[in-house]
Amino acid sequence: MDARVDVDHEAGWYGRTAEAPQRFPALTFDLDVDVCVVGGGFAGLTTALEVARRGWSVALLEAKQIAGAASGRNLGFVLPGFQQDIERIVERCGLDHAKILWALSEDGVEYVRTIIQDMPGVDPVDGWLEVSKFDAADDLLPLIGLLGQEFGVAVEGWPVEQVRSVLKSDHYFHAIHFPRAFHIHPLNYAIGLINAAHAAGVRMFEDTPVISIDPTGVRKRVATPAGRVRANHIVLAANTELGRVAPELAQTLLPLTTYTAVTEPIGEKLVHAVAYRGAVSDSQSSDYHYRIVGGDRLMWSGGATTWQADPAPYGPWLKQAIERTYPQLGTVEISDVWAGTMGFTVHRMPQIGEVRPGVWLASGFGGHGLNTTAMAGTLLARAIVENDDAWRLFLPYDLVWAGGTLGRAVRQSASWWKRTRISLVARGAQRRQAQERADAEADAREMALRERVQPHESVTDSPPAPSHPQGEASEQQSAEKETDAPVNPA
Repeated sequence: MDARVDVDHEAGWYGRTAEAPQRFPALTFDLDVDVCVVGGGFAGLTTALEVARRGWSVALLEAKQIAGAASGRNLGFVLPGFQQDIERIVERCGLDHAKILWALSEDGVEYVRTIIQDMPGVDPVDGWLEVSKFDAADDLLPLIGLLGQEFGVAVEGWPVEQVRSVLKSDHYFHAIHFPRAFHIHPLNYAIGLINAAHAAGVRMFEDTPVISIDPTGVRKRVATPAGRVRANHIVLAANTELGRVAPELAQTLLPLTTYTAVTEPIGEKLVHAVAYRGAVSDSQSSDYHYRIVGGDRLMWSGGATTWQADPAPYGPWLKQAIERTYPQLGTVEISDVWAGTMGFTVHRMPQIGEVRPGVWLASGFGGHGLNTTAMAGTLLARAIVENDDAWRLFLPYDLVWAGGTLGRAVRQSASWWKRTRISLVARGAQRRQAQERADAEADAREMALRERVQPHESVTDSPPAPSHPQGEASEQQSAEKETDAPVNPA
C-alpha cells in the first residue's frame, strides 16, 4: 500500500510542525479480519496496534482522516488519574478499587512514555502544575495527603511563593505539582501510532464512514459505502461520531468543543514570565490550560461550547486571557486558533468495556488527558485476545444518557456559571491581596517616618509610642500571611 504525504493544515501550528503522515485509501472491497476497529483516534489506534502485536488480524476504519479530529488537536497533556475527582471515585468504588483504577491510569502514562521513545517530533516535557486562582491551601492538603499517602502518587504541594517563582502572575496562589506527568506534540504522537500500527500489519482505511453494523452472530458485519468488513470482534472507538451506527451509545456522550490558540514568538519576555516548562492548568473548569511550544510561544486553551463554533472569534478572547494573566508580556499576537470536539460522560469517567458479546466500546475520554486512551487500548486488546477481564473494573460507571439537547443546554449553563463564579472568587482574592500589599506599604512608610522623627526627640527609657491600631492589625495580618504553613509535599 503506497503512502502519500499530506499535512493537516486545519490543525494550525500542529499541522505545520508535524512529521509527514501516512495516508491510506478508502475501503473498496470486502475484507475478513479478526477485529474491526471503528475510529482512528488515539484509542482506536492503540487498540488496533496492541491487537496486531498479539498476532491477530485487524482492520481500522476512519470516516475522514486518521487522527484528524480531537486526537491531533488537543494540548497533549499526559496525566495520571481521571477527570472525576479521586474522592468521588473512592466514595463510589471503595478505596481498594479506586487504587487499582488509579494504577491503571498511571499504566497509561507509562505506556505513552515508553512508546514515544522512538517517535520523532513528539518532544516530551515533564511536569504538570494544577494552580489555584485563589488562596485554597486548606482545600489542597487533604487531596495531597490522599494521593501521596494512600495512593503512593508522586505529588507535591507548592506554596504561593514557589508557584509565583515560576509563574510570574498575581493571579496564582497554591498549586499541586505532578512531576511524573508530561506533555507532548499530540499529532506527532498520533502519526507515530499510525506508523507503528501499519508496521504491525493493521489494515487502515480513511474516508471510509461506517453505514451500518450487524452485531449478531459469531462473524459480525460492518458496512461501508464501497466495501464490507467481517470480524469476530468490533471495537467502537469513534467517540462523538457514533450517532449514525450506534445512536444509543452516542447519546451517552456530551460533545464539548474547546478552543486553542498559539501565539507568535514572544522572545525573552516569555522566559521571564513563565519559567515553568511543564503543562499548566489554572482552574478546575475549562479555563485555562497552557504550555510553552516552539521555544518561545504559548499554546493556550480555554472556552467550551456544546456546539461546534467558528474558532476565529475565540482568538481575540484567548489573547486577552494571556495578556490579563501575564501583563508583563505586553501585546501578544495570535498565529493560529482552532477547535477540537471531545466526548464527555455524565460520571466523568471513560467508557471501556464490552457492550454486547463481541462488541467493545472505548470512548468518553474528554478531560482526562491522553493516558486514558492508551489505557483503554491496552485493556481492550488484552480482553479480546487474552480474555483478560481487567476492563470490568469500570463496570461501576455505566452508560448514562447525557440528556440530549436539554443536557447540552444544562451543561453549557453550568459551564458559564462555574467560569463566572471562579472569576469572581479569583478577583476577590486579588483585591484582598492588593489591599494587604497596600497596608504593608503604608505601615512601612509610617515606620520610616517615625525613624526619621525619633532622633530629634528626647531619649528616654520608655517604649516607643504604639502604632496606629489599623496599621498594627495590618502588620499582624501580613505576618500571619507570611507565616502561613505552606502546603507540604505528601
